[in-house]
Amino acid sequence: MLIAAPRVIPGLPGTGVLEPGYLTMHGGVITEVGQGPPPGPPDLALGAGTLVPGLVDLQVNGYYGVDLADCDPGGWALVARRLPETGTTAFLPTFITAPVATLATELRSAAKIASAVTTGARILGVHLEGPFLSPARAGAHRRDWIVPPSPEALAGLLDAGGDLLRLVTLAPEAEGGLAAVAALTAAGVGVSVGHSDATAAQVAAAAAAGARMVTHLFNAQRGLHHREPGVVGQALTDHRLTSGLIVDLSHVSAAGCAIAFAAAPGRICLVTDAAACAGMPPGRYLLGGQPVELPPDGSAPVRPGGTLAGSALRMDQAVANAVAVGLGPAEAVAAATRIPADLIGRPGLGRLAAGAAADLAWLGDDLRARATWVGGEQVYG
Repeated sequence: MLIAAPRVIPGLPGTGVLEPGYLTMHGGVITEVGQGPPPGPPDLALGAGTLVPGLVDLQVNGYYGVDLADCDPGGWALVARRLPETGTTAFLPTFITAPVATLATELRSAAKIASAVTTGARILGVHLEGPFLSPARAGAHRRDWIVPPSPEALAGLLDAGGDLLRLVTLAPEAEGGLAAVAALTAAGVGVSVGHSDATAAQVAAAAAAGARMVTHLFNAQRGLHHREPGVVGQALTDHRLTSGLIVDLSHVSAAGCAIAFAAAPGRICLVTDAAACAGMPPGRYLLGGQPVELPPDGSAPVRPGGTLAGSALRMDQAVANAVAVGLGPAEAVAAATRIPADLIGRPGLGRLAAGAAADLAWLGDDLRARATWVGGEQVYG
């Protein structure tokens, strides 16, 4: 199949925007990407907008009324089927803090469900956001379920998760935190610093032990101070770390987003942290089995006490918001595609290049998804 577009953003360093551009794919794989007129009559000529890699979201708690921690097969299938409406072609279902035994049960159930979901967005594994967090930076997580990462708890979750467990958010300053970072890294599981009151030195030590990410930069972590840079300062200056950023302009202001993009170019990945309320009307929903309220004013969902709890953000809107605060279109697309794919060791995703998976999104001139392909098959639009 040959697709021609007014603009093509491959998502790779130095490629920028191809105006015009074209792409060919065969057997679910991209075979050629080029600039200029297509080499022959296109099978599909896009009259407007931009062809980009399928968007990759590393933090999805739920969507379309589904709390993914419930591990309902029908709910998971619904989310995977409908996420391409947002341009998303691959994602990490995310479980927040719960008792360790509950998380182990959820992981075992998720392994069976994920293997049975064969249509829609790719399920790349599971992201555990907790329970090894700082009670001082709990955010929307229940403090009574937060525990230190004992070897027994860690081994139980690794055994339950198997190959499905891809990313764990933890607070490295907790007792046993650095040992947990090293153990997870040795097991091939990515580690992200989050919900943490760590100093900059403690975050640097976590990076030395193998941590490569910071979860939802600025939120639920020690902030930047000129004498103690904290989690934020180390995240922005440590080239070993890539930070997830919720660019809904509620969790982080436009100026805060602009600072992050300027301070850490190429080391910011867009995430939604979407909860079950995403894609739904205002009302009450669940996040990790606990209630959240999506206000009618369009702001982020909150727990009954007013604490921010996940988001209702779309990935295509995150790209549009990043551009609106000053990031270039090519950089914004890379932050939602190649950068997160590389972060979890999936170099065949998140880019338009020969040999990569034919996961594509057609964004309109307003950067909203108009069509989406997964493995060369059109799944939306």
